[in-house]
Amino acid sequence: MRGAVFTEHGSAEVIHAVDDLPIPEPGAGEVRLRMRAAALNRLDLWVREGWKGLTLHMPHVTGSDGAGEVDLVGAGVNGFTSGDRVAIDPLVVPPDSPALMTGMENQSRAAIMGEHTSGLAAEYRVVPARNLVKMPDGFAFEGAAAAGLVYVTAWHSLITRGGLKPGESVLIVGAGGGVNTASIQIAKLTGAKVIVVGSDAEKCAKAKGLGADVVIDRSAVPEWSREVQKLTEKRGVDVVVDNVGKATMFDSIRSVRIGGRILVVGNTSGPMFELDLRYIFSKHISIIGSTMGPHQDYVRVMNLVFDGALKPVISEVLPLDEARRGHELLERGDVFGKIVLKV
Repeated sequence: MRGAVFTEHGSAEVIHAVDDLPIPEPGAGEVRLRMRAAALNRLDLWVREGWKGLTLHMPHVTGSDGAGEVDLVGAGVNGFTSGDRVAIDPLVVPPDSPALMTGMENQSRAAIMGEHTSGLAAEYRVVPARNLVKMPDGFAFEGAAAAGLVYVTAWHSLITRGGLKPGESVLIVGAGGGVNTASIQIAKLTGAKVIVVGSDAEKCAKAKGLGADVVIDRSAVPEWSREVQKLTEKRGVDVVVDNVGKATMFDSIRSVRIGGRILVVGNTSGPMFELDLRYIFSKHISIIGSTMGPHQDYVRVMNLVFDGALKPVISEVLPLDEARRGHELLERGDVFGKIVLKV
């Protein structure tokens, strides 16, 4: 079968489209899917580059998000039949994990498709049946694939972990990334006032189009945290969503109100920075880490996507053979939303 893979860690040059991968067979509790679309995340770049302790079975299929049709059902699977159109929750939890009883399985020894296990940018993929959600007729596979990881991450951080309430103010640091475009829409749907810091005027305009109430172009206003203080009459915002990390965390701390929350959902600029603890205790700041989300959050947010209340943002749809170009576009930051591969 065809797939987009790498056989060694490195730059985007290691990504290749091949046609000799074995077709997988489903085991008990599993379903084989005929993939129709896969989507890329920055996670796929880090996996491709590799890190100490990451051990993968090669060739490794890229892509943590996807959607397709049920092709073959394994033993003990009920509720799915051949031809069903489904979206895939990328979080894989061992069937014996105690976290399955708590509804917070993302806070356990879980794996992510495309990171710890084979990804979804291939013609066929076997996944646990519990990871599937049926799609309504007519909903595009590309849209379902674009939503997965970033929408469940944004929902879990803002709603489940962050406790966002109607009338609160939210600062989203970054405009164009998948989690950020999802966070803008989820915050607006909740009834919050949304401020977005974007890297340029074009991305700020697109963020405005997604529902942002106020946008700050950091190419024109480098000291954007001062602008946030001005906009909030020196009060600060209730919640900050920061998936940039090292380059922005101090400004996020300056931007949040006394008693506010900072949601840390990534570190695209680097994981290490110097923290002045005086800001944390004197401002009573809660720093909340969050990644992925439990299946119940995935189902909840995907149903909002299917209903049209949330609209996945797709920067570009590429054929599977151009997976390398998709990686390159993500690395350059030439995207607003998600890169989707049509399988």
